[in-house]
Amino acid sequence: MKNIIIKGAREHNLKDITIELPRDRLIVLTGVSGSGKSTLAFDTIYAEGQRRYVESLSAYARQFLGLMRKPDVDSIDGLSPAISIEQKTTSKNPRSTVGTVTEIYDYLRLLFARVGTPFCPEHNIPIEAQSPEKIADRIGSTMTGTVTILAPVVRQKKGTYQQLFKDLDQEGYTRVRVNGDIRRTDEEITLERYRKHDIEVVIDRLDAGDRSRLVEAVENALAKSEGLVIAVDEDGHEETCSSLMACPVCGMAFEELQPRMFSFNSPFGACEECNGLGIRMEFDPDLIIPDKNKCIADGAVALYRNFLDGYRSQYLGAVAKHFGFSVLTPIKDLTERQYKALMFGSPEQLRISMRMRNGDAWSHSGTWEGLAPQAERLYHQTQSEYRRRELEKFMRVLPCPKCGGKRLKEKVLAVKVNGKSIAEVTDLSITEALAFFRTLELTESEREIAKQVLKEIIARLEFLEQVGVSYLTLSRSAGTLSGGEAQRIRLATQIGSNLTGVLYVLDEPSIGLHQRDNRKLLDTLQHLRDLGNTLVVVEHDEETIRSADWVVDMGPGAGLHGGGIVAEGPPAAITANPASLTGRYLAGDLRIEVPATRRQSDRFIRLSGCRENNLKGIDVNIPIGVLTVITGVSGSGKSTLIYETLYRALMQELHGSRESPGDYESLTFDDEIDKVIVIDQSPIGRTPRSNPATYTKVFDDIRKIFAETKEAKVRGYKPGRFSFNLKGGRCEACQGDGLIKIEMNFLPDVYVECEECKGARYNKETLEVKYRGKSIADVLDMSVEEALTLFENVPSIRNKLKTLSRVGLGYIKLGQSSTTLSGGEAQRIKITRELSKRATGKTIYLLDEPTTGLHFHDVKNLIAVLDDLVARGNTVVVIEHNLDVIKSADHIIDLGPEGGDAGGEVVAAGTPEEVAAVKGSHTGAFLKEILVKHGT
Repeated sequence: MKNIIIKGAREHNLKDITIELPRDRLIVLTGVSGSGKSTLAFDTIYAEGQRRYVESLSAYARQFLGLMRKPDVDSIDGLSPAISIEQKTTSKNPRSTVGTVTEIYDYLRLLFARVGTPFCPEHNIPIEAQSPEKIADRIGSTMTGTVTILAPVVRQKKGTYQQLFKDLDQEGYTRVRVNGDIRRTDEEITLERYRKHDIEVVIDRLDAGDRSRLVEAVENALAKSEGLVIAVDEDGHEETCSSLMACPVCGMAFEELQPRMFSFNSPFGACEECNGLGIRMEFDPDLIIPDKNKCIADGAVALYRNFLDGYRSQYLGAVAKHFGFSVLTPIKDLTERQYKALMFGSPEQLRISMRMRNGDAWSHSGTWEGLAPQAERLYHQTQSEYRRRELEKFMRVLPCPKCGGKRLKEKVLAVKVNGKSIAEVTDLSITEALAFFRTLELTESEREIAKQVLKEIIARLEFLEQVGVSYLTLSRSAGTLSGGEAQRIRLATQIGSNLTGVLYVLDEPSIGLHQRDNRKLLDTLQHLRDLGNTLVVVEHDEETIRSADWVVDMGPGAGLHGGGIVAEGPPAAITANPASLTGRYLAGDLRIEVPATRRQSDRFIRLSGCRENNLKGIDVNIPIGVLTVITGVSGSGKSTLIYETLYRALMQELHGSRESPGDYESLTFDDEIDKVIVIDQSPIGRTPRSNPATYTKVFDDIRKIFAETKEAKVRGYKPGRFSFNLKGGRCEACQGDGLIKIEMNFLPDVYVECEECKGARYNKETLEVKYRGKSIADVLDMSVEEALTLFENVPSIRNKLKTLSRVGLGYIKLGQSSTTLSGGEAQRIKITRELSKRATGKTIYLLDEPTTGLHFHDVKNLIAVLDDLVARGNTVVVIEHNLDVIKSADHIIDLGPEGGDAGGEVVAAGTPEEVAAVKGSHTGAFLKEILVKHGT
């Protein structure tokens, strides 16, 4: 079959559509936000492909995957196995890194295990094999008394090992050590099948001074365990020696290198201190005493909520008295000895006198443990989750003191290939790692061993470079990646698998990508297509639409007004179709105009000496009261500058935040700033209870209107009666959720409709109160547009709903669960909430790519909304790659010139026209083209 034929698709807002999509082609679905693109791509095509695949599995396998709901569609023919690459799928697990997600780290582990050279961590000399005599001498010199010689035969492997114990018994070995316990081989030893076990054969128990017997025992142990021997003395002190590897100076032994030794997720390789996380939560003295100008009596110790409360004041008074200061001495005036004693404790005995509230008095002698150790003890002792969370506010995430954030054991980090450890290789950027592996110097035999592994590593690194993430390091935590980065990394992994005949469904892969890198991404998508795959891409990017083989324009509007197919065909056919809104923008009939004038400002927020991550000590001046756009290629340092440095520095300065900003020298304002607000794409709520109506506060006004109705007054109902969060009006069976949560233990929780209220959230009596023929549940089920018509005569509600409509959200339902909103929708709801507040004109707003998920037409509306925020006197700072937003800015700060270490500098700053004239700016080059097109 040449085409994918979809008949009668009615999922969500789709209007019973029938469509044919060509197979083995790059297909772009476009249209205004809410027109049904994602519903067609993900909830219909991908969901059906996935469901059919699951149904082809055995009944045994299906029981673990659960039933998949069939999409509301009559039929889909010509479907291939489907793989979806969305933006939300990266793991937030701190153990997950770019290297593990792309599987490059697995190949690195294999490479280091096969061609790595172990070095002694202490003496930095290569490790070589040890003879049985050398091992016996070492045991004799380090141990005294009776020594037990063991031969490890099973190390951390699952199984019951019944046969092994029988064989050992028949061979004449009478004792074994199983998981640390000595057992007889002739007795019944029962082991759990699915747990990992350690089994060592007891070779001999002898005097450490009996050298000939010791050498014989070591030889037997080495023969039995294939090169390993464990010696245990009377005190239980253990030493592992190897006939294969050991340091000739200090005798540090290495066992044979295995891939699992290089895994920070395995006990064989993970650092013992941090268990392979590379970080530790520690109490920070600067958070325990944030203001050094205060004295203890004034509440300098933020850890104690109230100094005058209880025994702590008397305890600290006794500590102060013993060390020669008082509770009225400012912390900054304490000597180093006094401060250390207060913060970290002292072994000195001090006299502590206590007077209780009832008049009882007592005293005792003891030591003072210190504020930080005390907090650490309380944190581990408390059973209260709330208390633990409170204490975590005084903690900082710091690199593990033992491995320095490298996640692995010292021994493992001492294994090198071409002078670099595995941690040093993963700390290289993709570009640097490629250069390292291409110029790797190996002997002839090593090259033969590593040939296949190197081929895989280099191929995967090349794919990552092709999709525009060459600035990332392999050790970068997957949880810190943006949606676009995560999606492109998964895309690179898919290319590496070289599958054909697959249907790939992608969600805006160009997000967060500079125009310069867009071409690379398109080449990658076309390469996937040329392998014999079908690609369905939801996208708004002009270059991607023009590069597609087939375009489907959904619409004509959003929500109820969408769900239809306006135009389909090659890009040229869309451009020529006057009914297609996308086509009119592509043809140039409609466009976002360049502002006639740029707003100027002579007042600045001045941030100097920024050095966090890859920033090169830069100074940045952000004009107050205008729209500033931060641009630059991916990885140039935009997020580091705005979020890690500026935002945290402003939060500390304006709101006394405890979160420490990135490294910078100074922050000054030429004019007053009263607050800083981040409008990001994080969810507006984490439960189905949260929705756009409650978040924007419009629901408060709606409840008041219902409470004012005649029926409500007769019944004595107040606004609280119409809240689904309070007892009285809500359905008590589901407690106002409309859904009942069924916990599935190790599977995700399942939500089913409440049988009592049928999803309406309210009880029967509450639903009998109507406003213009509609109940409160009917209002929650309305789209913003429908509600606008209903409440057109209520200014407080109308204004908030109009703003939602203006930011392109006229199609969302007021009661729609916030968990179902996309990142772009959540961000625009937050903008609406800000616009509905009373403006102070002294606020700075920070936005990160607000055009995510927006069609050209919606971008036009967004720019108007951002202008509204600025018109109220506020400062708006936006990180953006979209050229329509960039050309509409008053001021641009362009970072670069490249990503990673080659970035972190200010390449250009000024109006769009000034930036376009700067030769070294990648943004400027693309901006110049678009400004020339507009004739400015």
